[in-house]
Amino acid sequence: MDEPALKMITQPDAATNPPAHEVIYRRLRDQILFGEIAPGQALTIQGLADRLSAGMTPVREAIRRLTAEGALVFQGNRRVCVPELTAENISEIIYARQWLESHLGLRATERATPAALTRLTEIDRAVDRAILAGDLRSYLQGNHAFHAMIYDLADAPILAEMAERLWLRFGPSLRVVIGRIGTQNLPDKHKDMLECMRTGDSEGAARAMREDMLQGMEQIRDMLDLSERDN
Repeated sequence: MDEPALKMITQPDAATNPPAHEVIYRRLRDQILFGEIAPGQALTIQGLADRLSAGMTPVREAIRRLTAEGALVFQGNRRVCVPELTAENISEIIYARQWLESHLGLRATERATPAALTRLTEIDRAVDRAILAGDLRSYLQGNHAFHAMIYDLADAPILAEMAERLWLRFGPSLRVVIGRIGTQNLPDKHKDMLECMRTGDSEGAARAMREDMLQGMEQIRDMLDLSERDN
């Protein structure tokens, strides 16, 4: 998307002049987060260096950080991959996200300013356009941007970090699910969330965040259940 509202917080900001290893980390993280590297796809360190047009040292550092975050796993023989989820994994993620999303949504509502609500509305409109256009990448970016801004507004950095790490676990599988069902069949409770935030209904916002999360996670679990039965 070319919308300013969807400028991802995970994208390098040129004004801050981040070091090379941080730029490479963010680029690789985004490729994992938005499913450009498929779950189970084996990658060599050299292959990633070529993919990112980067040197081996910053790529190794990015791999080290993302492995610590659970976004990559070592396979031996200088290979890494994005871990494949199971239905049990998704159940754990749902259990954790139910509280995190609800609580972060509640806190964000208590702290939201009119300017923040305007920006969230712009992001949601861009998400709607991506859904109508069938633009998978833009949908994934916009959906994440919406949630990431909620986390930022909540002003709870430890909880926000936990929520972001969970996105790295399910994001690649979300890409697979949407690729199969199409953007037209996606859940969207963002408007319910925004309405609750505008009226200061923090409990309602918490419910909307939880429902939005549950619908998306259940789609992933259904896909994994079907895949495991087929195997």
